[in-house]
Amino acid sequence: MISASDLKAGMTFVQDGKLIKVIDASHHKPGKGNTVMRMKLRDVRSGATYDTTFRPEEKFEKAHIDTNTVQYLYTMDDTAFFMDLGTYDQYEIPVNTVENEMKYILENMEVKIQFFGDEVIGIQLPTTVVLTVAETQPSIKGATVTGSGKPATMETGLVVNVPDFVEAGEALEINTTEGTYVKRASK
Repeated sequence: MISASDLKAGMTFVQDGKLIKVIDASHHKPGKGNTVMRMKLRDVRSGATYDTTFRPEEKFEKAHIDTNTVQYLYTMDDTAFFMDLGTYDQYEIPVNTVENEMKYILENMEVKIQFFGDEVIGIQLPTTVVLTVAETQPSIKGATVTGSGKPATMETGLVVNVPDFVEAGEALEINTTEGTYVKRASK
């Protein structure tokens, strides 16, 4: 069991038979009354997100999540296909349940699949990935890193704000937790 005050972003727990993932959690102390935990949660199976509050002392069953390293193969219709590199087992995940994560994944990339028992529930991405800029505005001569930046569409369709000097075709390192530009990728 885990109390609401110990829940943090990325943790998964069971509530009323539903598997719930914490997207964001914060303590909130209103002017009057007791402290509450404000949470943004996602139902892992349905993909629905919602905001709620809990008393800090409320208890939940922590979900035991296992991970397995797999290789992303391809997407067909609305299903993404992955293969276990050790056993060659293939896993099918509905794209709508991992829509955000798919913006960071290229074919043949290794990621970790998360399991709750035998059920595949999601994808665990590396902290950063290298993606190529597919489209952006032309670079501005003399632009520096301190500029306000410009939007760039990556090869996966992800849109990231990048410095003005970045051009189409460049490989960039992208932070997967925040969806932000980190640096140019080393060649």
